[in-house]
Amino acid sequence: MDAIVSVTKDWAIGKDGQLLVRNKEDMHRFVELTRGCTCIMGRKTYESFPGGPLKGRRNVIITRNASYVLPNSDDLPEGTTAETVCSPTAAIELTKDDEKVWLIGGDSIYRALLNQCQEVYVTMNDTVTEAPDAFFQNLDESDDWTLAERQGAGTTKAGIPFEFLRYEMVVR
Repeated sequence: MDAIVSVTKDWAIGKDGQLLVRNKEDMHRFVELTRGCTCIMGRKTYESFPGGPLKGRRNVIITRNASYVLPNSDDLPEGTTAETVCSPTAAIELTKDDEKVWLIGGDSIYRALLNQCQEVYVTMNDTVTEAPDAFFQNLDESDDWTLAERQGAGTTKAGIPFEFLRYEMVVR
């Protein structure tokens, strides 16, 4: 399993259930990397998608509410599924035979499962926003992760510089 996340310089990822930086190149990269794969996410992350489940992917949603009914999950296009589990452990068990699994958020799901990931794909946006309420672990300050690759840089429409980073878990 790998994780994918968009962060600001202070490793913030969200505020009020929304991403902090609008970045078309980041969204394009997300789609390219996760298409055809399994995506594990929390309920709030799932509910932040305006069109329901991510198309062309297996959507596994973690919620503590066993009677939760997925909104926008009727008549899904071919290659798209959506299902719920009640714990991070159950998500891992459910997806253990899937070829490629992505952890896509939110912050509590990242905290619970990041140690199960081999790589983390980070979009680092060179900005700090006011009063974020969700954060990702600062991988630069962790002995468990090493920066393996810096990829293309760019600038958002709002003028925010960004770069794509890939971290690898340190094998001990």
